[in-house]
Amino acid sequence: MNRENPSAPPSAHSDELLTPAEVAALFRVDPKTVTRWAVAGKLTSLRTLGGHRRYRASQVHALLAEAQGEPLAAAPPVPHDEAL
Repeated sequence: MNRENPSAPPSAHSDELLTPAEVAALFRVDPKTVTRWAVAGKLTSLRTLGGHRRYRASQVHALLAEAQGEPLAAAPPVPHDEAL
């Protein structure tokens, strides 16, 4: 994702990290849905030192291309008593 042009796809070697809100905007879903996708394994997230999730732009754009305009179903919520 290019900061000057948010709709531009990342370069082949882009290591840019996106926030849940940025990913959610691309998919037109709530940021909590993006977090559920990470918990379900649909997206790989990295954690900042503060514990916040970040997503690689290249992986997000690959998933977006795979979806081909079809909205992805939200992952079911994880029960609180299960270990992650």
